[in-house]
Amino acid sequence: MPDSLSDPECPKKATSECLLPAIDFSTFLVSLNSAVLTQLGIIADPGTGRREKNLLVAKQTIDVIAMLAEKTKGNLTADESTMLNSILYDLRIIYVREKG
Repeated sequence: MPDSLSDPECPKKATSECLLPAIDFSTFLVSLNSAVLTQLGIIADPGTGRREKNLLVAKQTIDVIAMLAEKTKGNLTADESTMLNSILYDLRIIYVREKG
């Protein structure tokens, strides 16, 4: 699948494949972070445009990120590790605040 960063023809094609960024560990983390922020009602659901809280699902997704942190320990670059730990810390703080 081509990505817009490596395929110079993508702007000419205007296909959905060209609009998506390349998937790497960092973009995967960003997608999980966005999912949790949506589940916490911090950002609107892109599908509905509404903000709705689902604390149970948010906690489960945070736990998945924590599991990734544990399972990937020692296998990440310094930047990936810092990003993962920062996202996990921030999401836990927001979750506690939202849980009230």
